[in-house]
Amino acid sequence: MLPSLLLGVAMVSAGKRAAAQENLVVNGSFELYDTCRQVLGFYSETDGPLGWFSASGSPDYMQGCVPNGTANGVPQSSRAFQYAQEGGSFVGVVTYQLPTGLREYIMSELLEPLTLGETYYVNFYANAAWQGSVQNPDLYAASSHIGALFTMEPGHWNIGDPYRMPGNHAQVYRPDILTDTVNWTLVSSSFVADSAYRYIMLGNHFDNATTDTVLWGHYEWLPKAYTLIDNVRVSSDPLPSGMVHYGFSGVSLYPNPSVAVLTVCCVALGTTVKVMDSTGRLVYSGVAVSASWQLDVASWARGSYVLRVVEGEDSRSFKFVLTE
Repeated sequence: MLPSLLLGVAMVSAGKRAAAQENLVVNGSFELYDTCRQVLGFYSETDGPLGWFSASGSPDYMQGCVPNGTANGVPQSSRAFQYAQEGGSFVGVVTYQLPTGLREYIMSELLEPLTLGETYYVNFYANAAWQGSVQNPDLYAASSHIGALFTMEPGHWNIGDPYRMPGNHAQVYRPDILTDTVNWTLVSSSFVADSAYRYIMLGNHFDNATTDTVLWGHYEWLPKAYTLIDNVRVSSDPLPSGMVHYGFSGVSLYPNPSVAVLTVCCVALGTTVKVMDSTGRLVYSGVAVSASWQLDVASWARGSYVLRVVEGEDSRSFKFVLTE
């Protein structure tokens, strides 16, 4: 049953390539799965998002199908408070750790090998994890060099195997520190294929000496950076306008933090807007009737909120804070 499921994923994805700008990544938004599991860590193509496996360590599969607040719940998990950039699920990996240099990687086989000499465009969204539910978290750093490495061979990792050490090379990566814990950041670049690469591996492929970090707190645990990943795309076509639109890059909330009034700017007319508190409880729902409008939040409890904008099948979340 499982092999046929995976074959079905590949066939459906291949059949939709023209409409999806020839995305060579299977299950790039991590929405397809075999089992809804309330547990951190996945290793094979079938115990996490279909088509993806661990290439080092135990990457985590945050699933919208599990109860909010569980270890791998959405939006609240033990690792972060975050909604998916697309759909309801995403993946999290360790991208920096002292003193061992631990890295976690997720890997997937492309729908077809890359063509030697052809230019490919790689895009995915990343977010610096923060506000996990565990007390005294070890995840209190942000790191640089989040990227994608393309390989000829798979690198399945099993429990007991040595961790994969970074090789200080990736075809696509973001050299600056990913510090935004609120919004998803687009990692986007292109490269010319020098081999017929068959696999994509996501994470930080650079060692501690090369990686830049910033610490957000000081706890009893060793510092570790953890990065969320969603909506992965590899194509010989440039980034489509639909993906840019999906990012809702023009939307802004201000002032943030806010006290009495929150202004929401640059939302398309007819867009559904929902606001959830830090427990995931819906506190507001409406439809944008103008490009810029205001929410009266004076009577709301002080704390963190998420404003989610939904337009058709596209959606995005924005965090804001209410203070005294």
